[in-house]
Amino acid sequence: MKNKKIFIPLFILVALIQLYIPAKMIMEQEKILDEGQTFKFKTQPIDPTDPFRGKYIVLNYEANSVVIDTSKQWNYGDEIYVTLSQNKEGFTEPVDVFKDKPETLEPFIIARIGGIHDYEKPPTLRIEYPFDRYYMEESMAPVAETVHRESQRDSLVESYSVIKILNGEAVLEDVIVGNKSIKEIVKERQAKSNQDD
Repeated sequence: MKNKKIFIPLFILVALIQLYIPAKMIMEQEKILDEGQTFKFKTQPIDPTDPFRGKYIVLNYEANSVVIDTSKQWNYGDEIYVTLSQNKEGFTEPVDVFKDKPETLEPFIIARIGGIHDYEKPPTLRIEYPFDRYYMEESMAPVAETVHRESQRDSLVESYSVIKILNGEAVLEDVIVGNKSIKEIVKERQAKSNQDD
């Protein structure tokens, strides 16, 4: 009886903690989507043998490296702070990289080191962005895979990710292919396929 009195409140406490953590993550993502600054990251071709892994598209980005100061110690996988700017086409490019949070008014993003190329001239490191996967409904996956592949083969079709950034934290809002959301394109193709059937 005594054990039961302890077990029930403990069970309720554990259940509340399990609900609180994902709820907090969702609220933080919603805040970034509502209040964050918008950036466009141009995508680049992906491995055609494995572009889709379940319910998400794997995305690579053109602007994925930054020049480094080799007098500092850089380690693969370390967290980094990357300041950002926009080029004349409106796409985002990394400007500088820091080990600690920069004291700057420039926008920045928290990322990780995906590779160190200190043999290059100038030496660079590869940036591992926290938004290299775009999750979708499972039913949309095969069509989205086709749309993204086609866009990467056609040099006239631009594709990019729309990223919201707030205080260094980022959320992938959408993937645009030829000025249209990939979700809209998939829905249009699914509707046409249903009509043809």
